[in-house]
Amino acid sequence: MQILVDDLTGADVAELLGEHLRDMRTITPVEHAYALDLDELRRPEITFWTAYDDGVLLGCAALKQLSPTHGEVKSMRTSANRTRGGVASLLLDHLVGEARRRGYTKLSLETGTDEFFLPARRLYEKFGFTYCDAFGEYEPSPHNTFMTRDL
Repeated sequence: MQILVDDLTGADVAELLGEHLRDMRTITPVEHAYALDLDELRRPEITFWTAYDDGVLLGCAALKQLSPTHGEVKSMRTSANRTRGGVASLLLDHLVGEARRRGYTKLSLETGTDEFFLPARRLYEKFGFTYCDAFGEYEPSPHNTFMTRDL
């Protein structure tokens, strides 16, 4: 598997992110669904990676710089035919390593509270993330949960 910085121009990436947005907006009320679209992921403070195996897209993840010492995990998604295969763990491990290389001392994230998000929350817990208050520009709601870890 290769994890590479992606320019967000591939049709397969657009399809995966489209699926991600549809799911997030179906499960979570729109005003509390913070998934980013292609244009939002192209902002300079965000780096986007994709994971491929033999030309097949396995998943994606992004890292947003909130401050010189604080990063945020964004757009974690595994292709439907690759869930439960370790792709998310490899991507998250990559993001944690990149955050450390950048000198971040904290890494945070927002995810949903619905049962659909339970595997994601368990993954983040396995990687040492703990629950915290809303951070950045997020507002607390019954639909969102926030996690963080020191690096």
